Amino acid sequence: MEAKAIAKYVRMSPIKLQSVADLVRGKELGQALAILKFTPGKGAEIVEKVVKSAAANAENNHQMNPDNLYVAEVYANKGPTMKRWRAGSKGRAFPILKRSSHVGVTLREKE
Repeated sequence: MEAKAIAKYVRMSPIKLQSVADLVRGKELGQALAILKFTPGKGAEIVEKVVKSAAANAENNHQMNPDNLYVAEVYANKGPTMKRWRAGSKGRAFPILKRSSHVGVTLREKE
C-alpha cells in the first residue's frame, strides 16, 4: 500500500529541489519532517508541504498508520521553462530562463 502527492508547476529550478529531496529519501516520516523543518531555503518548504500532503492522503484515504510510514520515493523533475528576454547593449537581447518543477512524494508502510 502506498500514498502519493504531487505538486506541479512549482516556480523553482529542479536542481535546487533535488538536493533537498535527496536528504529525505528513505527516511521515516517523522524524521523526514524534522529534517525538512530545519533545512534552510524555499526548496525545503515546498518538499515539506508535499510530504505532509502525502501523509494526509495516507491517513485519510488509505487508512494507513502514520507511525509506520517512510518516504519511499521523492522526485523533483523538470517542468516547463518560461522564456523571457532582457535588453542588452547595441540592440541585442539576452535570454532569461524561468524554470519550473514537478515535485512528487510516495509514502509506504513498513512491513
